[in-house]
Amino acid sequence: MTDERDERDERDGRDGRDERLRRWRLVLGGDADGTGRALAGRDAAMDRTLSALYQQRPEGAGSGTRSAGLGGSAPQVARWLGDIRSYFPTSVVQLMQQDAIERLGLARLLMEPEMLEAVEPDVHLVATLISLGKALPETTRETARAVVRKVVADLERRIATRTRSVVGGALDRSARTHRPRHHDIDWDRTIRANLANYLPEQRTVVPERLVGYARAQRAVKKDVILCIDQSGSMAASVVHSSVFGAVLASMHSLSTRLVVFDTSVVDLTEELADPVDVLFGVRLGGGTDINRALAYCQSKITRPADTVVVLISDLYEGGIRTEMLKRVAAMKAAGVQFVALLALSDEGAPAYDREHAGALAALGAPAFACTPDLFPEVMAAALQKQPLPIPAE
Repeated sequence: MTDERDERDERDGRDGRDERLRRWRLVLGGDADGTGRALAGRDAAMDRTLSALYQQRPEGAGSGTRSAGLGGSAPQVARWLGDIRSYFPTSVVQLMQQDAIERLGLARLLMEPEMLEAVEPDVHLVATLISLGKALPETTRETARAVVRKVVADLERRIATRTRSVVGGALDRSARTHRPRHHDIDWDRTIRANLANYLPEQRTVVPERLVGYARAQRAVKKDVILCIDQSGSMAASVVHSSVFGAVLASMHSLSTRLVVFDTSVVDLTEELADPVDVLFGVRLGGGTDINRALAYCQSKITRPADTVVVLISDLYEGGIRTEMLKRVAAMKAAGVQFVALLALSDEGAPAYDREHAGALAALGAPAFACTPDLFPEVMAAALQKQPLPIPAE
């Protein structure tokens, strides 16, 4: 019995070592000399797809992990895109595509419809397509819109229901009154709010606190202004912000405005019915003039106490810093709820101007990175004038 257990343990040890060598061989590439592990079958095919993108460093550059080296032929790349979908999960496919686009200059191949049909759509691909903008030839433009629309639809499915529920609930609570007239009483919420006052002998609830609906003519519509930095580093945030803008614009209790800026300012509010149109109206890259953008937003505020301004920017200001801060201070003094987000994406905080972030925090507007999942809570808190749910760093 002991001999069998020892033999099994030894076999398991060999299998474990072999699996580790296999994985290192796939990571390092090259031949079997470094690890002593040869590849065959599916592993060899996976290795070929990895080598097409991450080939060995040139001789004399040192040994180690793979480095870039995918050829630029469209047919080869199209086949490679199909291969990686066969061997790797979607998240890895999207990462490899991003590497190929960013490191190897394959953006030009995306101008060919056949290439666009071969890629796995994701937020980064959308950002690349909108950065190409008018450079896309007419033959590719409709394919590009279809790719963008697919990603936007996936994002909307992910965020729309929860956003409407959380933000709608916040608007409902802010509109509710605790001094309702008799025919405005919300009896369901009133009973639930007073269950502690139930009298068993009377079999009734004594309502010490009434909860009612706001009268229709007194219900106040809230204004939301999304002010989005369209510099290149904010690409993923631009995509998410455009989708959120469309969702918020679909809520009747909100009046939503969407403004994008670099050194100029563009109001895309009229395009909010279709976030794909918004995205193709964006021009990624260029400089940054936050002060000019905030000046435009400030000019559109007519009811400060019922307005939320959301600035989404890494805060690298190319305009007049002191004027930018004065505008934020003036808006807050007038009653505007001002929210500063360094990013609206799943990628965490980008590089950002810490001095400007500190100055905004001193004005009572702390700047922080926000994920799409957290954004509904941020908006709900801002609409109710509650402390924002700032994530711990």
